Amino acid sequence: MEKIVKEASTLFLPKPVALITTAHGGRDNVMTAAWVNVVCMEPPQVAVAVRESRFTHELLKASGEFVVNIPTRDIWRAVDICGMVSGRDRDKFRLAGLTRERGREAEAPLVAECPLNIECRVSAELPLGSHTLFVGLVLAVHLAGECEGERGAVDVQAFRPFVLNHREYWDMGSKLGRYGETASELEVIP
Repeated sequence: MEKIVKEASTLFLPKPVALITTAHGGRDNVMTAAWVNVVCMEPPQVAVAVRESRFTHELLKASGEFVVNIPTRDIWRAVDICGMVSGRDRDKFRLAGLTRERGREAEAPLVAECPLNIECRVSAELPLGSHTLFVGLVLAVHLAGECEGERGAVDVQAFRPFVLNHREYWDMGSKLGRYGETASELEVIP
């Protein structure tokens, strides 16, 4: 396989798409983020990178909490608008046709149209340059019953999440296999 060398960038990595909600001082916001990931299993923590100039950054710093809302491909247009308009001057929930829902632990609202919502309290933050990485301790997880699969996992086909790949939204593909399946077949795991 011949490879070409590209300029240093992060745009080449497909990234899961999320809506980050925050609230403080009677204001709330919803922001599209593709820089969200699991960073620790015990205690469960996720991280999101947010540009300092964003309204979400301001609300996150003030409140110390956020919700990661994972949308389905059915609402990709609402997700897209939430990434293009500032919440400082506009109600992005109303603009995108999204519904606020009260969570159990955080003041930040859940996005009702998202089948997976993860309430978090900031446990660490790290300024990295253009973005600050906010690590959130998971306080509560909300999953739509119809999206629960085997052993409590998310049923990806029912859920239908999507990714951002070099400024384009893409559906997730089909299942390739199970984690550890190849090692098991090759009997390399005792």
